[in-house]
Amino acid sequence: MEQQPMKAPFYPIIYVRGYAMSRGEIDETTADPFCGFNLGSTVMRAVATAGAPPRKFVFESPVIRLASQFGYGDVYEDGYDVLDPNWLAQKNNKLAARSIVIYRYYDPASTLLGVGKTPSMEQFAQGLNELILHLRDLAFANPANELAKKEDFRCHLVAHSMGGLVCRTFLQNPACGSPEARAAVDKFFTYATPHNGIDVAGLNVPAFSLPFDIENFNRDKRMREYLRLPKLPKGYDKVDLLPESALPSSRVFCMVGTNRSDYEVAAGLSRTFVGHGSDGLVRIENATLHGLNADGTLGEECAKAFAYRAHSGFFGIVNSEESFQNLVRFLFGNVRVDIWLDIDELRLPKEVLDAADGAPVNALYQIELLASPRSKPWYLSRRTAEEDSAACLTQADWKPGTQLYLSSVFLAEFGKVDPELPGLAYSLTLGVRVPDYEIDKRFWPNSHYEGSYLYRDTVIIQLERPTDGSDQWTIRYAWQNTGMNTATIPLQAKELDGSGIQVLLPIDSDVHGNPDAAAIKGQVRLMVSTWNPEGTWP
Repeated sequence: MEQQPMKAPFYPIIYVRGYAMSRGEIDETTADPFCGFNLGSTVMRAVATAGAPPRKFVFESPVIRLASQFGYGDVYEDGYDVLDPNWLAQKNNKLAARSIVIYRYYDPASTLLGVGKTPSMEQFAQGLNELILHLRDLAFANPANELAKKEDFRCHLVAHSMGGLVCRTFLQNPACGSPEARAAVDKFFTYATPHNGIDVAGLNVPAFSLPFDIENFNRDKRMREYLRLPKLPKGYDKVDLLPESALPSSRVFCMVGTNRSDYEVAAGLSRTFVGHGSDGLVRIENATLHGLNADGTLGEECAKAFAYRAHSGFFGIVNSEESFQNLVRFLFGNVRVDIWLDIDELRLPKEVLDAADGAPVNALYQIELLASPRSKPWYLSRRTAEEDSAACLTQADWKPGTQLYLSSVFLAEFGKVDPELPGLAYSLTLGVRVPDYEIDKRFWPNSHYEGSYLYRDTVIIQLERPTDGSDQWTIRYAWQNTGMNTATIPLQAKELDGSGIQVLLPIDSDVHGNPDAAAIKGQVRLMVSTWNPEGTWP
């Protein structure tokens, strides 16, 4: 196949696999050319009901789909990898723009190709730095890439689990990554990475030396060491921070798994001790990232999406259609939509206030979000109460104007089933569960109906992006509770200075104007921007 120039957004993809615990697992991944990136699946959990049979859904694997849909290929030739001297000895071996490169960082730790001793996180990161610089040199040496200088080389980092921490160590720790290699990273995508460590039985794993290097997931000591975190923001004790100077938070995506039930590692003991609100190994709250500003303040939260997938296995997160769609839309898509919920009023029902008679009242609101593109049988993001992935807000923490970032959706022209259909369309379902009201820390059962909603509706949104370099978007919408299923109502957008547009969709559960009833009022705020504006597509 004829090689194409190295132009945005189709850069080489470096895959960094996750944690291998035992010596046998290390040898197994060493013996696999693609370290699991070539694994697919034929099953999908349509519902979270325990014991329900899975649905058949064939996902070939990330490697195969990147090849069949986007023209990517592996770099193995005549039995050699790009880092092997004999690979360069073959004069026809040239690194193409659309290459999949596997960072085989466990090879030195195996008994098959290494010495059986596992390197440190810092050494793993240094190896990634060397790989990127080597790929840069190979790409520059290939005339087909049309790189004017080495500094024009770019790549994407895609990592699963601990692989994301290896990438962060390379990006954040000055001793582990050079400015030249870090500057070559265009985007960074993580699947189920424990960005804030791993918790077992409600406690973070200890910092002292443990078998299988488990201390690498201790956030109080070991993670702070190899991530080389500067002073944390006041009152912030997490390590899920990526300095904006290392890589802008806008170029990072975190894919979060929410299905603990299908994680079978250690005969199910892992999911048992890690508990609810996890993918079986990594807790949902630990799987996302924030930017860290140069002045030490907390930056923007990185893009995130949620899938009902386990950490690995038949129902794993890497070998899933949902995650793959988020991956390729983040890497190659055309439109980015960050979804926020602004809550202006969160009203307690009068009967609860009367029953409290001045005693403190609290409530936990679970906010659900489902986002799916037009004509597809899966969700780009799926947050539900039953799957422990809903966003949560207590009455005590709420104040007028509270803003909750829920998820990001990336849309793509290449994902359209019918190219003749106008624009890019998706549905957005927002649900707010009726909370369990507490009076003086005791459950108030009166008028409680389990699973009921304070607010729930679906909006269809159609976006037509500007293609002439202007900011003139055409946006239409329709709420399904009005009986409409086609986005036909024009929607005004507010232009933002050089960063896209803002779209507001008011919500109000008090449709009958009853001041004594519980209610939520506010707006869904969509921050819409052109993605990959410099991109070229064949």
